[in-house]
Amino acid sequence: MKKHFNTLSIAVLLLAGYACSNDSNAYEPVPKPDTESPTPDPEPEPEPEPILELDAIPASAQRIGDVAKGYEFLISGDYMSSGVPYDAFIQGFGEDNTNILQRSGDNANITYEYTAVDAANGVRIVSPNCMSCHAGLINNEFIVGLGSHAADFTINRAVNMALVSNGISFLYGGQESNEWEAFDQFRKSIEAIGEKTLTETRGANPADKITRVLASHRDKNSLEWTDTPYVNVSDEVIPADVPAWWLLKKKNAMFYHAIGRKDFCKSFIGSSLLTLDDKTKAEEIDPKMPDVLAYIYSIEAPEYPFEIDTDLAAQGKPIFEENCVKCHGSYGETEEYPNLLVSLTSIGTDPALSNLYTTPSTVNDYFLDWFNTGWFGTGTAGLEFKAEGGYIAPPLDGIWATAPYFHNGSVATIAEVLNSSERPKYWSRTFSSTDYDKENLGWNYTVETSKVDKKTYDTTIKGYGNGGHTFGDDLTSAQRLALLEYLKTL
Repeated sequence: MKKHFNTLSIAVLLLAGYACSNDSNAYEPVPKPDTESPTPDPEPEPEPEPILELDAIPASAQRIGDVAKGYEFLISGDYMSSGVPYDAFIQGFGEDNTNILQRSGDNANITYEYTAVDAANGVRIVSPNCMSCHAGLINNEFIVGLGSHAADFTINRAVNMALVSNGISFLYGGQESNEWEAFDQFRKSIEAIGEKTLTETRGANPADKITRVLASHRDKNSLEWTDTPYVNVSDEVIPADVPAWWLLKKKNAMFYHAIGRKDFCKSFIGSSLLTLDDKTKAEEIDPKMPDVLAYIYSIEAPEYPFEIDTDLAAQGKPIFEENCVKCHGSYGETEEYPNLLVSLTSIGTDPALSNLYTTPSTVNDYFLDWFNTGWFGTGTAGLEFKAEGGYIAPPLDGIWATAPYFHNGSVATIAEVLNSSERPKYWSRTFSSTDYDKENLGWNYTVETSKVDKKTYDTTIKGYGNGGHTFGDDLTSAQRLALLEYLKTL
């Protein structure tokens, strides 16, 4: 059990996708029947195939390093450079000796979402790490690279920051102390993102909004912080689900809207915007990010842990090949993934996340320019944020483990991905990692008639819609069951 520290309530946050467009049917006029020699009615013309607006995303060369070094840096590295002084953190939360990552030293005493490192001035601090969003439990199994689908971003983490600040100032002798200096940038960032990154439901992730807010406070070239933002970012939050890391090895673009192109390693440094002082730290950790990418590329999808009906799965394979391969790729001995960006017209899922980057606005222009022409987008290896609209059709490796579904986590099970008529408007889940629906592949849930609390997913809110991707609606119930069984094998 973790103790609670009355004066330090530490607030932590980390930065951290098909309704079809059909041509109208064109029929020749039916001739009047000849009364003297009647002829049968002509055979009706077949329904046209759905028109999918697809664009293949080109591949980019990536910097690849050492797998073992990448894992160690990921779980213990100093890519966060400001945080809560270690002693204050332990007083506030107590020690956590579960040590699920099998770390050594101070890190053996804190939970996996945090890392103890030395700040630039030598003070030992604790900061959130990448595991805050990119690790989680399913059926009580801890999996690095599984998106955290139980994190709670409905809480304003800046609310208690004044109390936290007073506590740290008191403990270490004022704001002139080394400990305050090591804490100060973390404080500023949390206060900036606090009220602007609140989601409507637990499990939804505001990573896009966090990035936007932090970028608005930093010079694009020097990465230095300014308390007064360069642009005013609205309070609206468009949520996203957290994609599984093991899919990245197949993808030519990062994120559901596929805006992250070219150098993936630079994108990883985006998480450090929470705590770095300026580009000095970014340049220090940049050579280590190829190791992190190598580790992420090494992660394999977890195997389905329950029984699989192999005969039924075999029946599902040709159904998958006929209906799903074109966008989501093939699997098995001859795997191929097409990296297709599917238009909003074709996919039909909630457009808000995609529109966030394609709708002209001062903030949008600033954000894209900030990444493309500043420190992140220039140099010998630069990233590119390219917004074309639509969502990438993701690989489906380990799809059984990645509920909820769609780019915004609006659908609880794969069965409902395949049958849009069964998707509830309001639904709640327990957020227990063992509350898994083996029949429908996803989370057990309760249908609600309205939003009950933060555990309720309300699909009527902008950005939280569960429409679209209706291709499975044309399948029979038997076909869907067989397809579900096959998906367990991926």
